[in-house]
Amino acid sequence: MKWIAIPPDRAGRVTVLVLVAAAVLVPLASFLPADSALGLSSYTVSLLGKYLCFAMLALALDLIWGYAGLLSLGHGAFFALGGYAMGMYLMRQIGDRGVYGNPELPDFMVFLDWQSLPWYWWGFDSVYFALAMVLLIPGILALVFGWLAFRSRVSGVYFSIMTQSLTFALMLAFFRNEMGFGGNNGLTDFKDIVGVSLQSPQTRAGLFAVTALLLALIYLGCRVLLETRLGRVLIALRDDEARVRFLGYSVASFKLVVFVLSAMIAGVAGALYVPQVGIINPGEFQPLNSIEIAIWVAVGGRGTLHGAMLGALVIALAETILTGSLPELWLFALGGVFLAVTLFLPRGLMGLRSTS
Repeated sequence: MKWIAIPPDRAGRVTVLVLVAAAVLVPLASFLPADSALGLSSYTVSLLGKYLCFAMLALALDLIWGYAGLLSLGHGAFFALGGYAMGMYLMRQIGDRGVYGNPELPDFMVFLDWQSLPWYWWGFDSVYFALAMVLLIPGILALVFGWLAFRSRVSGVYFSIMTQSLTFALMLAFFRNEMGFGGNNGLTDFKDIVGVSLQSPQTRAGLFAVTALLLALIYLGCRVLLETRLGRVLIALRDDEARVRFLGYSVASFKLVVFVLSAMIAGVAGALYVPQVGIINPGEFQPLNSIEIAIWVAVGGRGTLHGAMLGALVIALAETILTGSLPELWLFALGGVFLAVTLFLPRGLMGLRSTS
């Protein structure tokens, strides 16, 4: 099987320039009058920011699937955990402005007659603590899960099934009211972030700019990583794991490092997603979401980074258009696109360059 090599410098530069330009131009367009041809509404800015979060999530999966050969069908779990960490911070910022006016407990806890804040909510009134948890919670889960899986030499379809089981188990747990995460309704009704209103057009524009710049930095970081010895070993693992093990490399250690890193990137994507859409609930854990992430990567072209990001943007835009006009056809269209790419574009959209 032929694989697409690490993206050339030109593609990397173009990707970064587009993201930096978007970080500047989109916020500027949001400040133009609403009737202007170039003006963007706050809703559109938040929608574009959501798309970039999906692109970051696709990049995270491509890092382990496209370069290490590990197809995770549970990356939605890491995304959701990062989102819940940010959502807990945003809930703590509501204070006494909730429906029940309780400055210590979120509304759903008051409704369920909780008497005190659970210990695992402690510290989430600090943005620094919350940001640390955005990285640590997905990272620690990936570390434990990956250590158990890789030391047992679980790979291929078995690894995919195990990751999907992980996100399904988390979904069932977070649906329970006694878990203390809002149950079926999740966390919502956010007011502020770092002291500024989330409903402000300036805040929405700022969140978009932060998302675009962070995506550019993470993309650059992944490219640099893949050009190091670690990156070369990961590609060798993808192509011939047995030979790498025969040469004396600790296969489990290399897999574990990239799996944890990928999970942390997914957590960051989830943390940026929540303040821009205004809600996080257990539905983000559902296995279908993780399968859709894999489709984004396949459509764009795995093993390219920028192709995975493009696939996420294309599919997310198509979903917005189709679910608005023909919602009952969306899943059929998504399945059709995946089949078409598998049969006719095995390298995804990025493969069009080599055939043109």
